[in-house]
Amino acid sequence: MNNGTVLVTGGSGFIAGHCILRLLEKGHAVRTTVRSLRKEPEVRSVLDGAGMERGDALTFVEADLTDDAGWAAAMDGVDAVLHVASPVHIGAVKNEDDVIGPAREGTLRVLRAARDARVRRVVLTSAFHAVGFGHGRAHAPFTEEDWSIPEGPGVDAYGRSKIYAERAAWDFIHTEGGTTELVTLLPVAVMGPVMGQNVSGSNHLIQNMLRGQMPGIPNVFIPIVDVRDVADAHVAAIDAAGAAGQRILIASDEPAVALSDVAAMLRDSLGDAAAQVPTRRIPSVLLRVLALFSADARGPAAEVGFRKIVRIDRAREILGFSPRGSEEAVVAAGRSMVEKGLV
Repeated sequence: MNNGTVLVTGGSGFIAGHCILRLLEKGHAVRTTVRSLRKEPEVRSVLDGAGMERGDALTFVEADLTDDAGWAAAMDGVDAVLHVASPVHIGAVKNEDDVIGPAREGTLRVLRAARDARVRRVVLTSAFHAVGFGHGRAHAPFTEEDWSIPEGPGVDAYGRSKIYAERAAWDFIHTEGGTTELVTLLPVAVMGPVMGQNVSGSNHLIQNMLRGQMPGIPNVFIPIVDVRDVADAHVAAIDAAGAAGQRILIASDEPAVALSDVAAMLRDSLGDAAAQVPTRRIPSVLLRVLALFSADARGPAAEVGFRKIVRIDRAREILGFSPRGSEEAVVAAGRSMVEKGLV
């Protein structure tokens, strides 16, 4: 393994934090970006609380995805980049450009700076949103050959941001990338242990269930992966032979999980702490009616009754990927929220 310096973008983020922990465990020097260096003490505190090893091997640099300033310094002397940072807005937004623009332009900004610094490899965190949405229900198991249809059913602004950002990344690498290699990782719904007091991404579903903020459970299935496995995949992709030029799906080795089963996992494992987890089902016809009037209901309504299967053969073969089960991710997420008083 090459133990050179690795730059992780967006060090205050959920996936980025777990990547930093894993990189340090593996002996890498790590540099991470934050939008303001005033955030460094807070981010260090969160990582320390999560068991960070070798904290002296972690440094911070100020850089923002919306501005060129700082990126040349961030890339100086770096062997590889994990570009994890991206705006996350699930559901309806007032202005899609506020999500799509920063994701796409931020990705290109990072890639240009990496190319100019002759960084060996960039590992870009894309998402299953760029693969498994908008196709309709007759689709076979999803593989890396699939691309989501931007205007298809169930594709929201966040989904489009991941599609357009990843496509722009590949176009850039093929036409202007120089010697820099690109790998894109496409995780499904990422759940697992929360760090600090911030709950983000798919973990919000767990938090909403535990808080009793879901009126009921629709007949929706969700493919899940543990954030610790996502971090392992990122670290493996830095040096894996055969990874360059590849899209790689990251998921547990199970079909998508029914939301009713997610609720049952929480109730069975967390006891009284899961007392507010809903048991009532939302009829599918009601969800479809709600989708006529509520943009936030359109995504779930498009997914009703559709259990997606995600193939992870490429991750196994190239990255040596061996994921935890979905239940471990769900329960770890819920337990960490209970312990931190986030429910």
